[in-house]
Amino acid sequence: MKAEPAAGRPPSVDEAARSPEAGGPAAPADPGPIADWFSLAKPGITALICLVAVGGFLIASPRSIDLERLGLLVVCGAAASAGSGMLNHYLDRDLDPRMRRTRDRPLPAARIRREGRVPVAGSLLVAAGVGVAAVGLNPLTGLSIVLGAATYVGVYTAWLKRRSSWNIVIGGFAGSAPALAGSAAAVGSWTVGALALAALVFLWTPPHFWSLALVLRDDYAKAGLPMLPRMHDPSFSGKVVVVSAGLLVAAGGAVGASDATAWPVSLGLVALGVAFVAVTAPLWWGVSKPLARRGFLFSGPYLLGVVAAVAANVALIRAGVPVGL
Repeated sequence: MKAEPAAGRPPSVDEAARSPEAGGPAAPADPGPIADWFSLAKPGITALICLVAVGGFLIASPRSIDLERLGLLVVCGAAASAGSGMLNHYLDRDLDPRMRRTRDRPLPAARIRREGRVPVAGSLLVAAGVGVAAVGLNPLTGLSIVLGAATYVGVYTAWLKRRSSWNIVIGGFAGSAPALAGSAAAVGSWTVGALALAALVFLWTPPHFWSLALVLRDDYAKAGLPMLPRMHDPSFSGKVVVVSAGLLVAAGGAVGASDATAWPVSLGLVALGVAFVAVTAPLWWGVSKPLARRGFLFSGPYLLGVVAAVAANVALIRAGVPVGL
């Protein structure tokens, strides 16, 4: 899952050019090789991927939680996500210098002396995460993780990102796969509740990223990246953000209808979707960077709220609170 879509860590809205030639402030001091390699692993999105995986685990098995299996799931998911992030950085190394927010990343800034090590390290991390999950948990968990990694690296980064405005929509499966991996690790199958949670995360990705893309539209346009439904028509794209946020209301209801969550959690998920619509609704009548920024900044807490609600569901289910809506 899951910015970049999602999916790499969501980029800062206010990042500016790092070089004086670009009209921004002077480049900061070299952060050092450890920090550079850490950033290549996209720690923000890796943390998000792990949280979604935990959510899938908890929604599939709220009454019995095997902490050893849960811990192994998090380790495997983190390894595969970090490796996928490295591969994304490597594949985008020619693209990143074109944009102000990315030109100071380790590869375009030439702070990694032997850049060929990056795809090797990334591939090894993905292979380790998938392999250990398949052997230590079960093959379906490994398959779920490899589907997410393949979607992010192969489908989104290498294929669709530069070619189609559908890149975010289709690439959003990368953020959904961890929920499926969590369910597989917990019970050996994809439960209805986990599938509903995965669908919710899939539908969350477009309004999350398109809100950001409206803020950074000029940067993406200069780089030739079709990151909005219509790059030349921000008004249309703003309306699509509102509609896609509205789909999260239905998605929250679907999680409740799966009988996987206690009724207060089901109502809470619907309420979170309604709040997302309320935050993005002004984009229907007019698009501005402050309004788009507000939608983007709400999207992160929204997803954290979903995971928190799923975690609270464990206590409610064990207390005998009825499920459904």
